[in-house]
Amino acid sequence: MPLLLEPNTEEVKEKKLYREMGLSDEEFKLVERILGRLPNYTETGIFSVMWSEHCSYKKSRSLLKKFPTTGRHVLQGPGEGAGVVDIGDGQAAVFKIESHNHPSAIEPYQGAATGVGGIIRDVFSMGARPVALLNSLRFGELDQPRTKYLFEEVVAGIAGYGNCVGVPTVGGEIQFDDCYKGNPLVNAMCVGLIDHNHLQVGQAKGIGNTVMYIGSKTGRDGIHGATFASEELTDDSQEDRPAVQVGDPFMEKLLIEACLDLVQSDALVGIQDMGAAGLTSSASEMASKAGTGIEMNLDLVPQREQDMTPYEMMLSESQERMLVVIEEGREQEIKDIVSKYGIEAVEVGTVTDDKRLRLTFKNEVVADMPVDALAEEAPVYHLPSKEPEAFKRNQSMNLELPKVKDANKLLVNLLKAPTIASKEWVYDQYDYMVQTNTVTAPGSDAAVIRIKGTNKALAMTTDCNSRYLQLDPKTGGEIAVAEAARNIICSGAEPLALTDCLNFGNPEKEENFWMMEKATDGMAEAASQLSTPVISGNVSLYNETNGTSVYPTPVVGMVGLIHDVEHITKQQVQLEGDLVYVIGETALDLGGSEVQKQLFGKYEGAAPKIDLQVEQQRQAQLLKAIQQGVIESAHDVSEGGLAVALAEKVMGTSYGLNVALQGEHLLELFSETQSRFIVTVSKENKDSFEQVVSNFKLIGEVTSGANLNIKWNEQSVINQNVESLTDQWKGAIPCLVKSKG
Repeated sequence: MPLLLEPNTEEVKEKKLYREMGLSDEEFKLVERILGRLPNYTETGIFSVMWSEHCSYKKSRSLLKKFPTTGRHVLQGPGEGAGVVDIGDGQAAVFKIESHNHPSAIEPYQGAATGVGGIIRDVFSMGARPVALLNSLRFGELDQPRTKYLFEEVVAGIAGYGNCVGVPTVGGEIQFDDCYKGNPLVNAMCVGLIDHNHLQVGQAKGIGNTVMYIGSKTGRDGIHGATFASEELTDDSQEDRPAVQVGDPFMEKLLIEACLDLVQSDALVGIQDMGAAGLTSSASEMASKAGTGIEMNLDLVPQREQDMTPYEMMLSESQERMLVVIEEGREQEIKDIVSKYGIEAVEVGTVTDDKRLRLTFKNEVVADMPVDALAEEAPVYHLPSKEPEAFKRNQSMNLELPKVKDANKLLVNLLKAPTIASKEWVYDQYDYMVQTNTVTAPGSDAAVIRIKGTNKALAMTTDCNSRYLQLDPKTGGEIAVAEAARNIICSGAEPLALTDCLNFGNPEKEENFWMMEKATDGMAEAASQLSTPVISGNVSLYNETNGTSVYPTPVVGMVGLIHDVEHITKQQVQLEGDLVYVIGETALDLGGSEVQKQLFGKYEGAAPKIDLQVEQQRQAQLLKAIQQGVIESAHDVSEGGLAVALAEKVMGTSYGLNVALQGEHLLELFSETQSRFIVTVSKENKDSFEQVVSNFKLIGEVTSGANLNIKWNEQSVINQNVESLTDQWKGAIPCLVKSKG
């Protein structure tokens, strides 16, 4: 069948229409060489989305190679829908994090909602049941009306989709800084559970096998969404609203059940979500991974709009759709399975042996391309980089050390700062108890869900302090991984592996690419030292608005295994009379800290230093102490330093603390020195604790009176009623959201 050359094939080149789709002049010439002819309009669109940064990682792939991706727990590393780690007893945890930043900046409710839907599909496409959702969010300051709108709508979108689909949203993190005011970051993470023997892969194996389409019909929403996510935002980006998809969580719930039923059938060969780039990416990637090809008849694709063109069908990112490969002759079995859920399964193509993606429409071949060129052989760029002058200045800067006149007031202001303040207003909108597995709900260091039928549990968290990365990307990258592992440890879990979402600005700017290089260096070193390989992830670049970049924000999502539910450890103090210890020494680390923002309204100087060997040793010792049953509660010291961490230990409880600390400068109380924990230990376990853990200091005791009392060099510097602190901490964000700004 001859290739249909569309009327505008010559126009694609002459009018440089390919540029509007995201291809450069050099890339278009490469497409011509690959095909040995001019591509038509549909083929140009397909190459453009598959070669977008969002799909191909063409400008970041060289950096991703640095990450450790294997380990004793890893069953599936990067390359499939999600990563998989062994959790014993023939079971595995499946997880991944992805971004939906650009869509959320334009249409925040649907952008966030479809981010949740997409990451859920990545997990159940592996054959796993989704059991938990987390998120990592970044916004501008809440004194701006538009930021409040984006914040409220993103949270509503996450809640609206997650609550309806029946997967609990159990954790996450939110940071507020001015750099995100035009370009919020919305990263969604999903965790699933699976038996080893049900693990699926997205591969189109078996020549002659049938390619089937399952789920919602295809519309015109989301066309060129992957390309849209691979360019900077501007004042004109509102015109890209059609690129934002619309989700249907009720259909997703049916699709989850249908696909989990489907994976029980040995007729299923491969399955993949139609995510970014829709039919294009799922078909070409499944074929490329299997070393096969796919021929697809677009007349058979279920459509919800009239007169859709091949270009529109292939580039649509309509939600709740899956592509599956079925053993030839067993199509009816699949139809019977999914029909129980009111879902249609349609035969749309065949697996071929020629390693090409061939599309027909109205009895004409409308596209014919090698699948490897689309999926695995996209151009890879090694971009130039340059160390920023600001980095040099910050490294050599001597920070001003103002006298703290009122530590009580400073602590209250820190607790009311949106990044530190309680996110209860947010997570109260989420259904975090659905499925009835949630043990530790949002608001703690890590969320914990039990694994039914076992004595085990999973801990999970998302973390990244982008302020540190802005000052020193390598150190900040190390801290992002270490902080996530700290939170997992504090819950009583052994960290298993991580997934990452690398949110950066325009990589073509040399200073931005330098930050990417250094951040990934730091993450790779920390992941190796802490034995937390990178098993999945996402890269989101061009997070800029009118040329202004967000801070480097490589979010780390981590999952850990609690081997025995008896080891589950809470953040808050548990009993009167327990001893309070700080593990690790405190230095005057103010660069990128929350107290620096409070006092100066900016971040400068050197980021806190971290010794990864010390970090690994302290984490291992604390986990051992928890597993031996000598720890009553544990909390890592992060934003706001010791003062904030001590307040967080008692807020929401009926207890208080009497603490005595010493140092050279009162600002040390708010310093963000790394590798520190605050734990409480019963008096009878004092000796056992001190035998297991090194570098500790006994600083106080849990009291029945609900007051936080902190002495510094024997002088009372903080004396606060816990109930009052809790009210101010919990009320800060609702007050800011409701105010007119």
